[in-house]
Amino acid sequence: MAAISAEIRDPVSVYVNRRGQIIRLGVGTPGQTQIPPLELPRYGAERLSGIRCISTQLKSEIPSESALTSMAIQRLDALVILNITGSGFQKRGGGATGYIQDTYLAHLVPHPEINWTVSPPLSLEDLSDQDFLDLVDGIEREYERDVANQNVADETDRVLLVGVKTDYVTTQRFNDGLEEIVKLVQTAGGEVLQTVQQKRSKPHPQTVVGEGKIQEIALAAQKIGANLIVFDCNLSPSQGRNLETQIGIRVVDRTEVILDIFAQRAQSGAGKLQVELAQLEYMMPRLSGRGQAMSRQGGGIGTRGPGETKLETERRTIQKRISRLQQDVNQLQAHRSRLRLQRQHHDVPSVALVGYTNAGKSTLLNTLTNSEVYIADQLFATLDPTTRRFQVPASNTGDLRQILLTDTVGFIHELPPPLMDAFRATLEEVTEADALIHLIDLSHPAWHSHIRSVMGILGEMPIAPGPSLIVFNKIDRVDSERLAQAEEEFPNAVFISASERLSLETLRQRVGQLIAYTVPA
Repeated sequence: MAAISAEIRDPVSVYVNRRGQIIRLGVGTPGQTQIPPLELPRYGAERLSGIRCISTQLKSEIPSESALTSMAIQRLDALVILNITGSGFQKRGGGATGYIQDTYLAHLVPHPEINWTVSPPLSLEDLSDQDFLDLVDGIEREYERDVANQNVADETDRVLLVGVKTDYVTTQRFNDGLEEIVKLVQTAGGEVLQTVQQKRSKPHPQTVVGEGKIQEIALAAQKIGANLIVFDCNLSPSQGRNLETQIGIRVVDRTEVILDIFAQRAQSGAGKLQVELAQLEYMMPRLSGRGQAMSRQGGGIGTRGPGETKLETERRTIQKRISRLQQDVNQLQAHRSRLRLQRQHHDVPSVALVGYTNAGKSTLLNTLTNSEVYIADQLFATLDPTTRRFQVPASNTGDLRQILLTDTVGFIHELPPPLMDAFRATLEEVTEADALIHLIDLSHPAWHSHIRSVMGILGEMPIAPGPSLIVFNKIDRVDSERLAQAEEEFPNAVFISASERLSLETLRQRVGQLIAYTVPA
């Protein structure tokens, strides 16, 4: 290697597996000749790649940052640098060792502060005395202990989260978004181990983040043993493919995490139908290269629903499936329209519960109607609309009036367009209701932003929804200062705690007044 490198005046890099077999060689530095991430063996977080790199260097210096970064990205067993400077260039004949001045040995270390360690200059004899297999075994044992200490279940996705703050997003909105995507990942069954952030005037058109940040992401993912990268933004098909190719780990965006949650949560036939339609419409433009570069049959976030086998069939077949699902959703839409007509025929007013996800809509429905709708402290705990009868005071009389109270799917900031389209039959429960109860989680730090998001989605409805009553929930979890602020900003709102049954009678009175105004008896 040293003789050839000296002759061509270029560095040479050779990659060797643990059997001593040369599996790759190239003219260039480790950074220029590194094995593409997708071609590397993929082991668990505690394993190295099983490959070492031996590379020549034409300057007498320690390994460069680029070479060491390349070692970390490839998760190499070790990196050996041979310095071949000085009189070796003029020497002809004799042993190749005559060209080597000194050597360096570098390897990864599972340490929170540093990524690797580099030896002092070694002679070729000292290097030859190294027991590489023993070295590798020791490193992997340390990684194994490090992984065990993270207490992440084997079936849980180990997630590296990437947040990109652009000029048109405020710092508060960006931080709120990061907190929300962490909870989305947890709801989907993943565990966020680390967050990487970047500020940019606008996203990079090919990779969202810059080249240097991609290397940082790859390094961080290798260090924590991540098997999934989640971006807190929506990626174009080409951006997703480029990122997966350069990082070598599955990459999903915010929309794909939400779709995965919906795939897990859908219980009814109608819900599953709409989720599959949303996933296929989302995945259709992303089929090119998916499955060739990054297999998705291993399970985890972004793999549930229709499945990779179905997604990798011909586009024409998938398009036919989408058309059929759209017809089924249209039939579902017509069926629900007939049900609504029957309700109107019997003069039973309807009220829809709307609000940001996890605002407590299902809890309120259960409390008011003595129902047992599934509830959990999770985002999108329930998807399918549930309707129950509910009695409210009639106006100017002591009588009670029957109404229908419907729990709808939770809203979220920038609700993915495929979901808006696929769930139109569900969302019509909102547009067709005589009135709305807009429920807000006052205990959430971003409650102002949640109100704007819900109002924005309601404003995009094809049919303007009926009048709404603002109801602040979870007042038992807030201090007096926040409660006073909300009362000052929304003097006509109702303040309750659904779980603690606080002020529910006031809510019943106000709903009765709203219905009396909207649908006179």
